[in-house]
Amino acid sequence: MEINDLTRAEERVWRAFPRGEAVDFRTDGDEDAAAGGDWGPERTLRASVLRALLASAPQEDGEIATLRVNGARITGVLDLTYAVVDHPISLRSCYFTDPPYMYGAQLRRLSLRGSVLPALDLGGARVEGVVQLSDSRVRGRVQLMASQISGALILERAELTAPDAREPVLNLQRTVLEDDLWAPGLRAHGEVRLNGSTVNGSVNLTDARLRRPGQVALDAVTLGVEGDLLLRQADVEGWIGLRGARVAGRLDLSYARVSNPGDMALRASSCTVGELWLRRGEPLDGGLNLRRAQVEVLFVEPEKLPDTVRLDGLVYTTLTPHEPAERRLPMLECDDDAYVPHAYEQLTAAYRRIGDEDAARLVQLAKQRRHRRTLPWYGRLWGQVQDATVGYGFRPLRAAIWLLSLLAVGSVSYALHHPPALKPDEAPPFNPVFYTLDLLLPVISFGQEGAFAPKGAYQYLSYVLVLTGWILATSVVAGVTRTVSRQ
Repeated sequence: MEINDLTRAEERVWRAFPRGEAVDFRTDGDEDAAAGGDWGPERTLRASVLRALLASAPQEDGEIATLRVNGARITGVLDLTYAVVDHPISLRSCYFTDPPYMYGAQLRRLSLRGSVLPALDLGGARVEGVVQLSDSRVRGRVQLMASQISGALILERAELTAPDAREPVLNLQRTVLEDDLWAPGLRAHGEVRLNGSTVNGSVNLTDARLRRPGQVALDAVTLGVEGDLLLRQADVEGWIGLRGARVAGRLDLSYARVSNPGDMALRASSCTVGELWLRRGEPLDGGLNLRRAQVEVLFVEPEKLPDTVRLDGLVYTTLTPHEPAERRLPMLECDDDAYVPHAYEQLTAAYRRIGDEDAARLVQLAKQRRHRRTLPWYGRLWGQVQDATVGYGFRPLRAAIWLLSLLAVGSVSYALHHPPALKPDEAPPFNPVFYTLDLLLPVISFGQEGAFAPKGAYQYLSYVLVLTGWILATSVVAGVTRTVSRQ
């Protein structure tokens, strides 16, 4: 392309390019690029001119050629498909009439900060530096599938809207980022897809607003993050999918609002997380699925949990903040009324690691009571007996209280009404206390029970004491056996 074929606006850019100088067409530093459709020829650039400039413009010795344009209206398709561009590209606060195509391109650096675009295709691209899309507004898909970016991808305060709700508004599937995905304040009206991607830095979605009601809003299946995944103060309508994801640092949903009523709000089954923070703010509006997940530190406040929590196979080392067992137990009852013994064992182990044996015993007692509801009627009946007598072995003092109470009742009753001796000449002196002990203790004999025979109501009392003694003895043995087997 000859310079004689250029408009005055294009000639300014053409001459500034070899020296890396910026060309600013803005009349006001705060003007809105959304009004770019009305900009006149004095600030209009043809995309074909920019493409020719990047491909063949002369360079000056000692200067770094850079395309730097602010506030221009760019007409036509900026087609850099499979192009190798050695110069940084900065098209800030520009208005694009057509979507730029950069599929498979090799770029040094790309900045479209504050620009308005119909769509953007960077699929399969290789970028040596940063891709800057902060404050940009894109009315169609942003496609970066299978791209590789050596720097960060910055989408701070970007607004993305997909006209086709079936397609992701931001597609980062199988993308490799050597630095951060930096998107605090992102506004996405459609699916954000990160499944299969690798981020060697952190993913920052603090204060993001993701809208896709009733469907997946953030699809991050098998995502790998070497740093943190931050969703602090995020507002998500739809569900978050993290199945099989790996977050080496912190998965932080502090103050976040996630709403998917009637279904799962957070699906994080089989994921591996360094720290999972569910704290502050309103509870999840929908279920929480952590089945088969592995978490080093589980920072969960009971108020943040929804009514449905699936914990089968969840493994965690530390549970914080420290709460009484009574406040932690409700989350174990939320798995669609299913009995999940593994969840009770994990909670027990967490309390024992910090030396809270009382809380650990309370969790184990709750486990036995929950298990009892799965048994047939006779198993439930026997469980009720064990619970009432010795608390399944976790309340051994209950047996002593029962024995002392029955001993007192029997001793007073038989002290007031001595049972007659079977053989008066051979019977030992009657002792109401030891006679009652003979009835209550099935394996110990003081020689009283066989020597005396009560009558009437006192005979029925002896039957009750004998039967109760056997039940107490069996329950104590069962409780002790359970305690020894746990240890």
